[in-house]
Amino acid sequence: MSKISQPSAGRTAGTGTSKAVSATVVQRAFDDAASLLAALDTMTGGLDEQQIGMRLHRDGANEVSHEKPPHWSLQLLHAFKNPFIVVLLVLAGVQLFTDGNDLTGPVIIAVMVGISVVLSFTQEYRSSRAAEKLKAMVRNTATVTRRASDGHSEQIEVPVAELVVGDIVHLGAGDMVPADLRLLGAKDLFISQAILTGESLPVEKSAPARVGHADGADYSNPLDLPTVCYMGTNVVSGTAAAVVLATGAHSYLGSLAHSLSGQRVQTSFDRGVNSVSWLLLRFMAVMVPVVFLINGLDKHNWTEAFLFALSVAVGLTPEMLPLIVTANLAKGALAMSRRKVVVKRLNAIQNFGAMDVLCTDKTGTLTLDRIVLERHLDLDGEESDEALEYGYLNSRFQTGLKNLMDKAVLEHRDLEAAATRYRVVDEIPFDFQRRRMSVVVTNGDGEHLLICKGAVEEMLSICAFARTGDVVEPMTDERRGEIKAMTHKLNEDGLRVLVVAVLRQPSRELAYGVGDEGGLTAVGCLAFLDPPKDSAATAIRALHQHGVEVKVITGDNEAVTRKICREVGLDVTHSVQGRDIEELDDVALDALVARVTVFAKMSPLQKARVVRALQRLGHTVGFLGDGINDAPALHDADVGISVDTATDIAKESADIILLEKNLMVLEEGVLEGRVTFGNIMKYIKMTASSNFGNVFSVLVASAFLPFLPMLPLQILVQNLLYDISQLSIPFDRMDEEYLSKPRKWDAGDIGRFMAWIGPVSSIFDITTFWLMWHYFGANSPAHQSLFQSGWFIEGLLSQTLIVHMIRTRRIPFVQSIAAAPVLGLTLAIMVVGMLIPFSALGAKIGMVPLPPMYFAWLALTLVSYCVLTQLMKVIYIRRYGRWL
Repeated sequence: MSKISQPSAGRTAGTGTSKAVSATVVQRAFDDAASLLAALDTMTGGLDEQQIGMRLHRDGANEVSHEKPPHWSLQLLHAFKNPFIVVLLVLAGVQLFTDGNDLTGPVIIAVMVGISVVLSFTQEYRSSRAAEKLKAMVRNTATVTRRASDGHSEQIEVPVAELVVGDIVHLGAGDMVPADLRLLGAKDLFISQAILTGESLPVEKSAPARVGHADGADYSNPLDLPTVCYMGTNVVSGTAAAVVLATGAHSYLGSLAHSLSGQRVQTSFDRGVNSVSWLLLRFMAVMVPVVFLINGLDKHNWTEAFLFALSVAVGLTPEMLPLIVTANLAKGALAMSRRKVVVKRLNAIQNFGAMDVLCTDKTGTLTLDRIVLERHLDLDGEESDEALEYGYLNSRFQTGLKNLMDKAVLEHRDLEAAATRYRVVDEIPFDFQRRRMSVVVTNGDGEHLLICKGAVEEMLSICAFARTGDVVEPMTDERRGEIKAMTHKLNEDGLRVLVVAVLRQPSRELAYGVGDEGGLTAVGCLAFLDPPKDSAATAIRALHQHGVEVKVITGDNEAVTRKICREVGLDVTHSVQGRDIEELDDVALDALVARVTVFAKMSPLQKARVVRALQRLGHTVGFLGDGINDAPALHDADVGISVDTATDIAKESADIILLEKNLMVLEEGVLEGRVTFGNIMKYIKMTASSNFGNVFSVLVASAFLPFLPMLPLQILVQNLLYDISQLSIPFDRMDEEYLSKPRKWDAGDIGRFMAWIGPVSSIFDITTFWLMWHYFGANSPAHQSLFQSGWFIEGLLSQTLIVHMIRTRRIPFVQSIAAAPVLGLTLAIMVVGMLIPFSALGAKIGMVPLPPMYFAWLALTLVSYCVLTQLMKVIYIRRYGRWL
């Protein structure tokens, strides 16, 4: 009996292909027609209306599950799903409850929340709409035999969604296979399974009667079953009648789609944002109660202390984080759209920058996705025009649907003139057993020329002679061995080889058949390759230079994959096949994927296992693929990348869709992602360190001052101005050295950065307190407005200036200058901040004009602040080896 994998309940879900294939499909692969039809309660005349209705009710429509974008209202609600937004809304509610007459604070908070939510919702909504438009909206039909109400059978076209188990389906060239089918009869049927397996060449399928010789064959991969056609594949040539074994979610394709529906796994971006968010929230949860207690115990006005603590909480909340993150991601998405890239999920932009391993399919990504005739050789491996000429005549005069290799041969249009001297007499079509095809031609000289080309073993078995140059000699076993060795070497170089042989004989009237394929003279061989793209090696080199390792995971065979990978500069020292990892547990697989670059003959679920293994090893993984067989890996990767010509299931699983399948676009995406991440980190580190310093300053001031160091409303206005100054950060540039390697979230580094840089601003806050108290005489509650005005300006200007200090590891304004929007907006906010105490707004919120001498001291304070911060920066970088 044939060895066929059966679904095993004990195996881990997702470890192999067989789990995804319906047990019925596997079990019925080699049943005789009568037993099969009886088991499915059907007949060659088809099902009647009642049977169809019952089966549709039982199994459901023949559709695979797929993601649909949520309603716009749900997308809008999702935009509020951010811990900082929730904290701000709670704070606004508390302020309204405690002081309903003053709406200034809640309005300021509402503006910040509104801007962030609207921008996030708008970008996500537009992206999902654009992605939906990319999906093909084609209504597919299938040809079936069904019984009409009067009992007679007829062939009709029905929507694919209405197919049921037991339907008799008819296939022809160009048809998509509408469900999982078992063949009842087939003629020259070739199926392209590329979207499932990655194999670029079609495979022949036939009914069991024609594969009886296959007993003992290894069908450990059910996709290799020669009697079964799978939903989503397509007919390249031939015709067939088949019975439906599985539909919808029960089909192989349906099982894949079902496994992809529902909640996606958290990406490195999601995990990073969450870790940073909770770090800052924990900091707030500790510091705000401390501020409240110190002020309440010191000043005995608990209501005022509560309002002040609330204002400090708002000041500590990085309420602009959702807005800055979304704006950065949206800007990255816009930049990518100019490069013909659709970003479906915004956080994929940052994941692009963090990606340190790119897993890619071979076909169409590294290669041109078309077969070319690489070499035409004689039997000694030397170039031979004769082998090409005979091969051209064979491909030129066959009447069947020409396969990819025939088309590659026919690219040699220079031989067409010679071919016009011949006319076709007869042909012997290709079939699965012989694995060869012949044409008989004549040029009118009274002779017929039979030209045969096919697989090496099968061709050598019918050749009695071998031609070397002008010498024809008998085909001995030794000579056969030499030819096989030569073709095997070509196979190891990734080439697919066909042998060409001829037979000249007197013309005759009788038709030719398989029996005439004997006593041939082998003249040479043709070697084919799906060649690498010219840009592939350059793109891979560029990715390596930017710290991204490339691994190839394909369903194609190992020899071909290794050859292509060698040509594009990948290390092929270690390569494995799907069967090698099938039985490995996660620990063994993790060790394997760390050292292997090439994975061949991989099933879809095996591809996804490799992606998850790389993630367990701490990598941020990107996956580029376009077939159904790539969908699980696309779904599990941190950033899934597909193309607009991909299958729907691949596009649904992807985060990013390329309008051109170009690896160079990926390098641009990586750099864009790193710019995006760098600008996000600027905001987080600026805000975290600034907030830490401010709280430290507030604690000192609260402990020693007889009045509040700043009124709650003044804190809100200062916070709003600082937040506005941050709006230009998404438009800033990054230093070259920052873009040279992947960047990832590190909450520990942010906490460390807060502790190092935050107290620097507190030092100059305290010197300002001393100046205001002793030099300017603001040392009593009667003069608190002067004190508060002085700290308002110094605090705002130092916070705004820190933007330039933190945005680069270099010396700001000298070695690295911020982008024009950053320079312009920060300067404007500093000017506005200095003018507020002199304005009506300043008077309304309790400020007074400051003496001119104050600004001289302010300038000295800010210069000293910049110098000390730069010194701390140098020490920090030397100690920890990083800045942003």
